[in-house]
Amino acid sequence: KPSAWPSHAAWPTGAQAAEFGHLPDNITVLEGESVAWLNRSNILFTGTDKWSLDSRVSLVNNNNSDFSIKIEQVMVSDEGPYTCSFQAKNQPRTAHVYLIVQVPARIVNISQDKSVNEGDDVNLFCLAVGRPEPTVTWKDFRYGLMSEGEFLEITEIKRHQAEDFECITNNGVAPPDTHRVKVTVNYPPVITDVKNMPAQLGKTAILRCEAMAVPTASFEWYRDDRRPVESDNTLKIKNEKTRSLLLFTNVTEKHFGNYTCFATNRLGASNASMLLFRPGAVYGGVASLNGRLSGVGLWFCLSISVLMKV
Repeated sequence: KPSAWPSHAAWPTGAQAAEFGHLPDNITVLEGESVAWLNRSNILFTGTDKWSLDSRVSLVNNNNSDFSIKIEQVMVSDEGPYTCSFQAKNQPRTAHVYLIVQVPARIVNISQDKSVNEGDDVNLFCLAVGRPEPTVTWKDFRYGLMSEGEFLEITEIKRHQAEDFECITNNGVAPPDTHRVKVTVNYPPVITDVKNMPAQLGKTAILRCEAMAVPTASFEWYRDDRRPVESDNTLKIKNEKTRSLLLFTNVTEKHFGNYTCFATNRLGASNASMLLFRPGAVYGGVASLNGRLSGVGLWFCLSISVLMKV
């Protein structure tokens, strides 16, 4: 029956080997490594006669001071007690060693990337194996928060919580194993950065409509009489990823007025209105403004004059 030495350990010689003066109680190796000097509960070798059918087991040394056996590519099933017995000076000698096989922590199953609607509950899992038993930790990159355990639960997720979450497993045997799960949070459009814009006749002008949304919003423009805005030789509509632009290349009287931007996706819609106006003038025969009107009065007059014009 046997015992084990790591293949990289110093070998005992002479009387030391005979008396087992330097044998450890336990030997720890990493799965896939090789260990030497074995006899096990199932007899592996008797002298030079091999009893084991395992091709990984071989005889390394066999002399008066050293009887060594080697196991290639150690497996978890090799873990356990080993005993080596022999006759020394007509007296039986026995040594016992417990072989411990370690396995680096690794992730074996983890949630797929998720796309959810704002307000949904999100449950992520990360399953890991290893010897000794590994720890599992979830890391939130945006805020640096950590959560212990295989499961991560987020109640009524908000749009700002959309990000990558990293699962980390470790048992101290090898560098940690990591994997990320991307969580996308869908929400309806919210229009931002809406401004009334002054414009000079014959000059260029731009109206902007910006909307935050997931999935990305689509845009439509309407005039104050609900007519859809269409591109022509003086007006272009340019849609970008998060915004839409009305580009006036040659402003005329017909361009002044109220414009409404609609942003939509499959979760909802949002709209906002803005004025394109000529500074210092109002419509419907009202005298030009000379700065005596307050800002509130200016916008009120502009709004009334635009309605009268239309």
